[in-house]
Amino acid sequence: MARGAGSKDDAAPRRLNRAVGVAEALGGALDPVFRKRGFASRDILTHWAAIAPPPYGDVAQPDKLVWPRGEKGVEGATLVLRCHPGHALALAHEGQRIVQAVNRYFGYVLVGQVRLSAEPLRSAPGATARPPAALAEVTRARIARTVEGVADAEMRDALRRLGQAIAQGSRRKDAGQP
Repeated sequence: MARGAGSKDDAAPRRLNRAVGVAEALGGALDPVFRKRGFASRDILTHWAAIAPPPYGDVAQPDKLVWPRGEKGVEGATLVLRCHPGHALALAHEGQRIVQAVNRYFGYVLVGQVRLSAEPLRSAPGATARPPAALAEVTRARIARTVEGVADAEMRDALRRLGQAIAQGSRRKDAGQP
């Protein structure tokens, strides 16, 4: 069918006459991409940290919703999640807990089951761990004296690094840091 002069596609974009945020400006452009992945809206993606039970808000992310063929019945969709590889087993066992959390958030049966994506969750490029605080020279010397009797140089270095990591971890707990 040919597009006529009065078709909806030829209409000029609607002007807002106000400043808009980036999320609002890009929302319309991203909606077709979300629909292609099975999401009716951006809510499950934007509010995932609040929806998912701890710690899955940090270590998993919705990839897509797969709806059953035919009618959208009471069984809900399959939520496909990407997760960090170390959390895949726990997430597979906690699937029903995640289903309940998502359905409770939306107030109706949206998700019937959870599956894991073959694609792992990638960290954001800017999300790097902060460098550890420097250890006191006294602590470093005590750790060095403790491991100096180990004959194998590689093993001695590994034990030294382990001792320093443990000392830094205990310092964070003493200071109340996570």
